[in-house]
Amino acid sequence: MHVKAKGMRSSFYIQRRRIARKLANPRLLQIHFHTLRHWRGTQEDHKTKDPFRVKEFLGHKNLQSTQVYIHIERATYQNGAADDFHVKAANTKEEITALLESGFEYVLQKEGLAYFRKRK
Repeated sequence: MHVKAKGMRSSFYIQRRRIARKLANPRLLQIHFHTLRHWRGTQEDHKTKDPFRVKEFLGHKNLQSTQVYIHIERATYQNGAADDFHVKAANTKEEITALLESGFEYVLQKEGLAYFRKRK
């Protein structure tokens, strides 16, 4: 393991112990680096609904490895409301910039308008 990575890992575990003691919450000791990777992969799948994007994002060689993140996402957001979006349209550079800066993602362009969405 690279020296810098070892130091980061050691620092992470020291800080995790301190926080668990301070908050009197031993469950925090169950959080590992890989837990954070699972969380980020699950969030990426929830945001994009694109398993191939998640596969590339996480650096998996095959889609089967990515399936675990998709299963976690479905179990976490199973209530159906997770697919609700705010949808906005823009036709000027300033409107597009404002939407992107406020967290909207580009979806498509049609009839001179650019359409964006953001989860509710």
